[in-house]
Amino acid sequence: MMTEPRRCNVLVVDDDEAFCGDIARALADRRFLVSCTATISAALAQADRSPPDLVLVELKIAGESGLKLVATLHQRHPDARIVVLTGYGSIATAIEAIKLGAVYYLCKPATGDEIVAAFHHEAGNPATLPSVRPMSLKRMEWEQLTRVLRAHNDNISGAARALSMHRRTLQRKLAKHPVRR
Repeated sequence: MMTEPRRCNVLVVDDDEAFCGDIARALADRRFLVSCTATISAALAQADRSPPDLVLVELKIAGESGLKLVATLHQRHPDARIVVLTGYGSIATAIEAIKLGAVYYLCKPATGDEIVAAFHHEAGNPATLPSVRPMSLKRMEWEQLTRVLRAHNDNISGAARALSMHRRTLQRKLAKHPVRR
């Protein structure tokens, strides 16, 4: 008698309920066991109750940084494969996510197939070509603001001082979605 192969346990962490539902259905259709949480504390509690094989983390979760969750999950569950999926993608956060233990970083929108492929991403692809279109000046500014903010441990006041910028101006610029490349 053959036994069915073990199904992977996936934890999806995003505060957008509709998005979580869509991703959960897409992954369940691909035979994954999926649970969703909307906060970092709920995600950690869920992961401790039922250690995940795969974790999909939004970069911004209920006003908190998903990077903190990536670091904690990687420390507590080093065998879990973590993918960061975000609508706020930047080079700075992609680098930090990988350094903190994520295996891949995707920008929304992403299909179920792209997410599954990201979980199984093992090594870099030297055949990947650089973009033929350089970043816009507005995008470069956003990237720099994000990089300085990360360098100051997400302290808006410290980053604003380093940039010689008023704190509220920096908050306003960062509150906007990243501009297109």
